Amino acid sequence: MKLKSVGAVCAGILFIVVVTTLVDVVLHVVGIYAPWGQALDQVDSVIALSYRLVIGVMGGWLTALLAPRNPIRHVVILGLIGTAMAALGLIVTWNLDLGPRWYPISLVLTGLPLSWLGGKLYERRRLSFVTTWPT
Repeated sequence: MKLKSVGAVCAGILFIVVVTTLVDVVLHVVGIYAPWGQALDQVDSVIALSYRLVIGVMGGWLTALLAPRNPIRHVVILGLIGTAMAALGLIVTWNLDLGPRWYPISLVLTGLPLSWLGGKLYERRRLSFVTTWPT
């Protein structure tokens, strides 16, 4: 059971990292974002935060789906790991002038709530499915 739990959380992390990276690359390639190595401006940061919010919820949902039991515990662990990773990123990049400072702060503040919301949406969907299943 522990291996499935670790796998569920790792799948959520991997999903979030891979999908956000792919979206970042596409937005750079098509010219919506400034070229690599240049700081993000306010608009780019709002765009980045907007899709990261959605992807964070989706990562929580995926983790809850794959959790062998107690999906909310799994998404909270995912959210705590995401928050820790975002905090580390905030600390490392604080003085690098990569964009507005509110952006990495927002990633720290939203990691846990987004994961939790994904888990709650999964539970809600699962419960509505179970209660409407024909007998």
